[in-house]
Amino acid sequence: MSDRVPGAGPEPVGLPPEQLPAASGPLTGQGAKETPEAPRSNQLIREILRGSVVTTVLAIVASMIVGGILIAVTDETVQKTAGYFFARPQDMLVAVWQAVAGGYSALFEGAIVNPGATSFVAFIRPLTNTLGFAAPLIAAGLGVALAFRSGLFNIGARGQMLIACATAALVTFNLDLPMWIHMPLTLVAGIVGGAIWGGIAGLLKARTGAHEVILTIMLNFVALYLVRWMIRTPGLLQKPGTNQPISAPTPATAQFPSLFGEQFPLLNWGFPIVILATVITWWLVEHSSLGFRLRAVGENPHAARTAGISVQRMYVYAMLFAGGLAGLAGMNQILGSVTTGFGDAIDAGIGFDAITVALLGRSRAWGTFWAGLLFGALKAGSFTMQVAQGIPVDIVLVVESMIVLFIAAPPLVRTIFFLPKDDSDLSAKGKAKAARKRAAANDKAVAS
Repeated sequence: MSDRVPGAGPEPVGLPPEQLPAASGPLTGQGAKETPEAPRSNQLIREILRGSVVTTVLAIVASMIVGGILIAVTDETVQKTAGYFFARPQDMLVAVWQAVAGGYSALFEGAIVNPGATSFVAFIRPLTNTLGFAAPLIAAGLGVALAFRSGLFNIGARGQMLIACATAALVTFNLDLPMWIHMPLTLVAGIVGGAIWGGIAGLLKARTGAHEVILTIMLNFVALYLVRWMIRTPGLLQKPGTNQPISAPTPATAQFPSLFGEQFPLLNWGFPIVILATVITWWLVEHSSLGFRLRAVGENPHAARTAGISVQRMYVYAMLFAGGLAGLAGMNQILGSVTTGFGDAIDAGIGFDAITVALLGRSRAWGTFWAGLLFGALKAGSFTMQVAQGIPVDIVLVVESMIVLFIAAPPLVRTIFFLPKDDSDLSAKGKAKAARKRAAANDKAVAS
């Protein structure tokens, strides 16, 4: 006797189970509908938002916002209108806008172009000033970045710059040579001097295992007091006919020629040389066998040693290159910016700013190049901000420091701008849970 319900229609006979009509309601088990995967475009956007480029750009934006707040807080008009904010709030809001917009417009006019200029030279001069300020920052930043990629924290760029300047002055300033020999010879002497000073730290690290941070910091002090003694001692570096702690001026035949004429005094041939140094550093680190060994040591020195790479030798090579690039930064100072003689402050803080530039550039050659341009623009524009708007230069230094802070804390940037979290933002339990989810998703994809 049939169990079919009367009126249910004919029984489907002879059809395999997979060809039977699908159930109209929700099912459980194998018949359940799977949740559709997110579109590929959504996944791509999510990966882009997680990327380091977006994080870096937003770190700069966040730093500029913090700088704008400081500009508004320190503005006298804003402080005055804040006293009667609840009576006339629009006055304070207008004052805040004028202070922040005026400050950043002055920064733009001093770093990029001057829209109010009456000649093309005055219009474009701010950009040439930015390039001039950026050249030594890029060179020193490349040295720090290369050391970072090799697993070394080079804080000795200041000492390497000082020794480079002293070496160039001792070796070539007293020579009487034509410019096509004198300038390259001085440049090479400075680079070699910086490389030797950096190589000392690398050799001590390799032979004794001493930490490079301690070594480079101490060598900074050694270089500072050594150069200070030299510029105070007649017959060494002290300018003849004076008892002031200053060296003899850079010979005219050893100075970098101006790139586009005397109307752009800060832009000289030092900048194209820095571009060449960036290309060489990029090729060396990313595409040469030596660069592969340096990066391998930076990733895992124990694995590199197991693979037959001489870790100690790589340490020496890395610090030699880093010191040479810092020496190039010193040469940009005494052959281009400061030609009337130098003192023990010739590094102008560039040695420590280079650490910030390298961090912002993610220790990549071209990233460091663009980061150096950004910091050169901030430096060039800060003077215009102070003169035109009365904004302290220290505000720009705060912005630079905040950039480093946000770069060092990507989860903070992602939280501020509501970006998707990366695995690095998760705890150990969260990472394990995310790994299980990915494994389950992969198993489901294989099964389907």
